Amino acid sequence: MTGDLDDLLAAALLFVGGHFLLSSRVLRQPLAARLGDNGFRGLYSLVAGAALLWTIFAYGAAPFVALWQPPLILRWLPLILMPVALFLVVAGVTTPNPTQVGGERVVDAGPEDQTPGIIRVTRHPFLWGVALWALGHLVVRGDAASVILFGGMLVLALGGMWHIDQKREASLGANWGPIRLTTSVIPFAALASGRTHMDWRGIGWWRPLVALALYAALLHLHAQLFGVSPLPV
Repeated sequence: MTGDLDDLLAAALLFVGGHFLLSSRVLRQPLAARLGDNGFRGLYSLVAGAALLWTIFAYGAAPFVALWQPPLILRWLPLILMPVALFLVVAGVTTPNPTQVGGERVVDAGPEDQTPGIIRVTRHPFLWGVALWALGHLVVRGDAASVILFGGMLVLALGGMWHIDQKREASLGANWGPIRLTTSVIPFAALASGRTHMDWRGIGWWRPLVALALYAALLHLHAQLFGVSPLPV
């Protein structure tokens, strides 16, 4: 690790590009045929995990190169976005979803169970949570290393939604149609158009509470963990 921006850029490109390349049909199908589904998922996780660790350490070692000075009012943006982002992440990882890894199994659960809870809001809740987290931090940091890190995460989250939809359409065929029609990429779009209705029971009471607990913990520990106060002082 050289401790410069080139090292961080290489790590971020591997992390972001690796996700798109390994999940593309060009690489995924031959690798899965050779390694099996579990073997491929293991390889995918290994590459993604190693690239993520490299990106984190490279970001910590990168020099601070200021690009802009965010105004004070924008420094409140992460405090506003993070509760929503954490809720979307918590709900996304705890709700069965046809778009998540192995989500094809959800299709077999029956029409009413294919899009429970938060999936009625958006079929990509986890990625929207990552996108909001990245956007909030990108705006308030204003340095080159943060543009590479959070900009890369934002590209991965937003581009990943389109990429996953393309893969699911190819793998599920006609079964993807009802899911696509009753859900939306843009939050609340399917609800606003009347293509679905809110599933409050599927969201439950404990997911917002877990998200708020995580938010409180991050506010308390942010300075110790990351060396920067989350408060706009």
